[in-house]
Amino acid sequence: MRALDAALRTAPENVELHFERARALEKLGRRQEALDAYLETLRLGPAHFGALTDLAIMLYNANARTEAFALFEQTIEHHPQNPVAHTNFAYVLLKAGDLGRARTHYEAALALDPASAEARRGVATVATQLGEQPPTDASDAGDAVVTLPYRGTGTGIPLLLLCSLGAGNIATAPLIDDHTFAVTKLIVELFPAGSPLPVHRIAFNGIGDADACGAALASARALVATTTAPVVNPPERVIPTGRAAVSGRLAGLEGVVTARTELVPRTQLAGRDAADALAARGFAFPLLVRSPGFHTGQHFTLVAQPADLAAALVELPGDELYVLAFVDTRDRAGVFRKYRAMFVDGRLYPLHLALSHQWKVHYYSAEMAENAAHRALDRAFLEDMPAVLGPAAFDALGRIATTLGLDYGGIDFGIDPEGRVVVFEANATMIVPAPPADARWDYRRVAVDRVCAAAHAMLLARAG
Repeated sequence: MRALDAALRTAPENVELHFERARALEKLGRRQEALDAYLETLRLGPAHFGALTDLAIMLYNANARTEAFALFEQTIEHHPQNPVAHTNFAYVLLKAGDLGRARTHYEAALALDPASAEARRGVATVATQLGEQPPTDASDAGDAVVTLPYRGTGTGIPLLLLCSLGAGNIATAPLIDDHTFAVTKLIVELFPAGSPLPVHRIAFNGIGDADACGAALASARALVATTTAPVVNPPERVIPTGRAAVSGRLAGLEGVVTARTELVPRTQLAGRDAADALAARGFAFPLLVRSPGFHTGQHFTLVAQPADLAAALVELPGDELYVLAFVDTRDRAGVFRKYRAMFVDGRLYPLHLALSHQWKVHYYSAEMAENAAHRALDRAFLEDMPAVLGPAAFDALGRIATTLGLDYGGIDFGIDPEGRVVVFEANATMIVPAPPADARWDYRRVAVDRVCAAAHAMLLARAG
């Protein structure tokens, strides 16, 4: 920084110096100054590829997704022949679930650079998530292993991160400190059988969705059987965490209520006697129907009566669909409350409480941003979860975490009038998103940091 500032005093309009200064500020963690420096670089050079790209990635990682997407698109407008511009945009489109556009940009990158391992992996990933067979020429054995950037000093603790081409990976970026751990990512579907694992001192199974990634988890289980290093979230503990399996495993716990959950063939749900078939399975209307392997409320709907079932199926992909009993957890004011708690290395951590008059509750689509009273309830939950839930419900959460046996995971739940925990979802894929850069959410940052710090401490302890 001192060298760059000195150089800029003699060449204040030098675009490259401004760009390097922005990068240095970002590495130092001075985010607002880095943002201003990137913007100054773009004022001097509106088409600067590095500034457009790095600023877009910084905004994306800070959850400023609208601004980040605009910059990624702008990068492609200025640099249509740059394969990296296409792979970067394809990646964020993939994460947003826009598989069609992601495929377009991955294929554009591959046409521009047939040797791009990232583009080949992207093509294979999109095909897998669309339920297609990946092209046989879309990847080679070398694409299975990716060395992630290490930003610390020295060599770092070697960590092996197992991932899938599917959409069921854990969002590990906030959990694994890249100033401490030197991460090698291994894509299990692309890794040649019998090959030695990359050097590692600890392994983290990042495949978290048992419904979406059953085959990948089986492959991961075989791979970790060949290592003597500690394994976080061993695949054999994740495999029995599909929605139906969890509902059955937790149903008998004291103080816990689970919704009856079954995987039903689409043909049965689309038949003329669907209502009778569901009644024979123990379901009554209203009920919930969702496609396996999706989260954040995607492809998930309430069916109020048998006559609505056919229309609901049109919007839901998959040959088999989950049918869930609808458990009404509204309070006296007609408000649904969805709590999220994380469990890390055997301890529980509150993450958020979302409130809404709609049955499908997700934090940033709930009635939180403009409702100070709801945020006050959220804050109280984060500051003293046992007091808000009561001892019976808090103990029930502990029994759920113990039963699942995951090193890292989470649970979305409500509380019924009897004070019992109503399980909506419990698995390893629960995300810990950083709150937006808005003072209204400052109270939530401590809770997020607490979960990330607990994960960091667990990884350090396991790695010795």
